[in-house]
Amino acid sequence: MSLLTHVLACLFGMGSWVAINGMWVELPLIVPEIPEGWYLPSYLTVLIQLANMGPLFITLMHRFHPGKLNEVGVIYTIIGLGIVASFLLAFFWKETVDVGGASHSIPLLILTFFLSTVDCTSSVTFLPFMMRLKPQYLTTYFIGEGLSGLVPGLVALFQGVGVVKCINQTHTMNETSENSTGSLELQAWYQPANFSTQIFFFFLSFMMVVCLGAFLLLNCHPSIGRERKNNRHLNGVVLGENAELCLRQNNQLEQKPMISPVESPQTETRSSFGTGKYSWMQILFIFVNLAWVNALTNAVLPSVQSYSCLPYGNNAYHLSATLAAVANPMACFIAMFLPIRSLLLMGGLTVAGSGIGCYIMAMAALSPCPLLIHYTTGTFLIVTAWVLFVLTLSYVKVMIGIILRDEGHSALVWCGAVVQLGSMIGALTMFPLISVYNLFQSGDPCNTHCPK
Repeated sequence: MSLLTHVLACLFGMGSWVAINGMWVELPLIVPEIPEGWYLPSYLTVLIQLANMGPLFITLMHRFHPGKLNEVGVIYTIIGLGIVASFLLAFFWKETVDVGGASHSIPLLILTFFLSTVDCTSSVTFLPFMMRLKPQYLTTYFIGEGLSGLVPGLVALFQGVGVVKCINQTHTMNETSENSTGSLELQAWYQPANFSTQIFFFFLSFMMVVCLGAFLLLNCHPSIGRERKNNRHLNGVVLGENAELCLRQNNQLEQKPMISPVESPQTETRSSFGTGKYSWMQILFIFVNLAWVNALTNAVLPSVQSYSCLPYGNNAYHLSATLAAVANPMACFIAMFLPIRSLLLMGGLTVAGSGIGCYIMAMAALSPCPLLIHYTTGTFLIVTAWVLFVLTLSYVKVMIGIILRDEGHSALVWCGAVVQLGSMIGALTMFPLISVYNLFQSGDPCNTHCPK
């Protein structure tokens, strides 16, 4: 039953972000068929941020009306909404509506908003639900969350999304002249997909159905119930754990002398957050790290991935995207065997991952002529940088999840809220830099005019 519970927790976590991750990887096939064109990624960014109203509502309910929100009911609702929205996308993603004399993909945008609401709200509902299971299953959940990006990416890779072939085409130098001259030039030609976008959306809907089935078994199966902790849950609060904590605190109080001038200052620095194990400064450090790491991994660096990799060639881009997606669940797998809770290590890994992110951002800023563009070393460095960046900061995210899981149910609710807050800040920061001020320039995977 332990192995089955691990599998179900992984499938449950996979459903958290599979829909929106699938939408992003399918963009090369969607964009040519809709009137918005390559403005669609900008619209998606705005829609995802608007969808943060879902987690904001859940967080406020937990804060001001604790116990009034049926957590299990909310999870059933958002998974069901994800199934319906992704299924309808298969039929209506190309449909347009005239607004103000211009055609717009209104059905696509509306259904994408619903999918964004589902995935954003999962951060503040799926994680707290995992409190009901034993601690080791939280790491498995994070593995599934990492696979939510890898699985649709691999399906899109099999589909042939964005596969470029460089072919020689004649480029006319002077079309108006009678003696027009031409030269052969490599141009990118995108190969047709192996199966349609409609089938891909059916796949996303199926993945949401799998997530629903996994949640049903985790919540209702009597055998899975034995894998839960030996306590009772009421409105998301672990009564047995709280009772055990109270007994432990009472025993500690009985063993302490009435006056202990050495330990009194330490007691005053403890916070009232969760179990009170960490001071307010440590809690602030944890949440600032969480927001920063998610801003980098969910918004800032992904928005410039094509700028940082495409100048080195299409293979470099696909390798970095695929291997980075593998690095995410790999980091969670490592955390399963090394669940370290050291704040010092967390800070060191965050600094290291941020440093690697600075290198990636620098290469994106230098696009279309980044460093070592004509050398294999440049390709190796950018792919390695992406893998190490995702591996390092994904491990930090799991570390923080393990720490906050020990602090209780409400800590995981705030964990999900801060994840969304960091992602939102990162997205809103990068949106004007890329879409308004055009600070980044795309590289051509087939042609480069950069000097050696």
